[in-house]
Amino acid sequence: MPLFPVRRRSLRAVLLAAGAIVTASLAATPARALERVELLLPLLDITFSLNLVELASDRSPMVGDSDLAQLDQAVDGVISRKLRELFLQPLPVLNQNLANQVAHSALLDQALLAASALGQVQGLPAQNDPGTELLLVVQRASAKGELSLLALLRAIPGESVTVDLDRALALLRRLKSQQQLAAQLINSSLPVAANPQQAASGPSQPLRSTRSIVVPHRSEALELVIYRPAGAAAPQAQQRQLVVISHGLWDAPENFEGWARLLASHGYTVVLPRHPGSDASQQRAMLSGQVPPPSPEELMLRPKDVSAIADVLANDGQLVVIGHSWGATTALQLAGASPSANQLRERCGLLDDPARNLSWVLQCSFMSSADRSGLGDQRVIAVAAVSPPLNLLFDHGASRPMHARTLLVSGSRDWVVPPDVEAIEPFGRSTPAGHQLLLVGGGDHFNLRAPASGDGGPLAPVMLAWVQAAFAAGPQVRPAAGAPPLLPPSGWGNGTMPLVEVKPPAATP
Repeated sequence: MPLFPVRRRSLRAVLLAAGAIVTASLAATPARALERVELLLPLLDITFSLNLVELASDRSPMVGDSDLAQLDQAVDGVISRKLRELFLQPLPVLNQNLANQVAHSALLDQALLAASALGQVQGLPAQNDPGTELLLVVQRASAKGELSLLALLRAIPGESVTVDLDRALALLRRLKSQQQLAAQLINSSLPVAANPQQAASGPSQPLRSTRSIVVPHRSEALELVIYRPAGAAAPQAQQRQLVVISHGLWDAPENFEGWARLLASHGYTVVLPRHPGSDASQQRAMLSGQVPPPSPEELMLRPKDVSAIADVLANDGQLVVIGHSWGATTALQLAGASPSANQLRERCGLLDDPARNLSWVLQCSFMSSADRSGLGDQRVIAVAAVSPPLNLLFDHGASRPMHARTLLVSGSRDWVVPPDVEAIEPFGRSTPAGHQLLLVGGGDHFNLRAPASGDGGPLAPVMLAWVQAAFAAGPQVRPAAGAPPLLPPSGWGNGTMPLVEVKPPAATP
């Protein structure tokens, strides 16, 4: 995924959703419009008040008697200029169409639940459905012209909203704590040695093409980017050794073509599907209000996309699947790990769960489809899963029926899918069967990808080594008790971002 792509417009939409924390408990007919924002400061037990009407004026320093207005007057308007830049900036991505699409989605429900932990609205009448109230708030806010954060806040019913900064800092500390074990393991281990030749292009010239295939489970054709070595069979021909790379939420094949180009130069045919229900174009359409957020059914449709590619291009041949973020979850499903709604039902509503992290917003949106999404494909012999959201989605013991060898990769600085709770902990409870876990020092949720314009990124050597080892292993590639690791002990490291292999607890002396 990326779960939340780094784009100015989409980030603004995410911040807006977090700022409107009050929509989880709004009333259908407001007694009054929101007038005041109160910032509760940690440790000092001091609340700074900001009257929203004071921001409506273009006077600087701020005119008024609120705490922040008086402080702004003392510093000659520095505060008001910054606040107005934030509160008065137009919000072109939020409109009536978008509100209609997201109002009753599982993703919105989880986002509002998480945001509600940061504060509350005072002076509200009886509670109402949050999705319906979101529509009403947007209607009121946009009625007088261009929509801004100030207009949105003033359209919310109630008297004031309190943002508890102490609570916000506690949540931040929790996210940071979910990276501590990974940092300790990396600092106490020797990184895998690097060999520049392992990331070097192979003897074949990679050729890029595109193709669309009709699939029975989607109403639209599946678009494919295909890399193959020069002299290999045409893209429509069946391949015996096929690699499929699955992108994350609101991402695109282009961000992984660096791996595809390297693999094709070493003789492999690589296919990168564009998952139409959750790719970058779907995000653009959603932000313009044309389509709803990704459906929970996408959890089933994505593995079917990959199996359909194998039907057309691999038939009875073998394939390796590489995935990033949601695409990595897809890879695990194809490897035989079956999602389950058990933990989703038990834990998605627990705001203080110490393992709660940003990826739970996505995982919890799959509650209605998880039990129907066990879609393993026996043609898949190995998978490389980079930063997959998985802790809630897969129960304890989910690795036992897996028929494909798995390489799990996590970055030490991943705030979206933190390594301790989404990689180390679930890997530690998995069945030792030759699977491997790699931690990347300094890796976050986005810098481990391999854009088309780059050199394959920090994971290029290990991706090549993993694919080569999987196809060379023969029958021994399948997971089994006591199976030796597929990766060689060295040569596939990175010179700038250390890669450390972490042994499962059962195999640790």
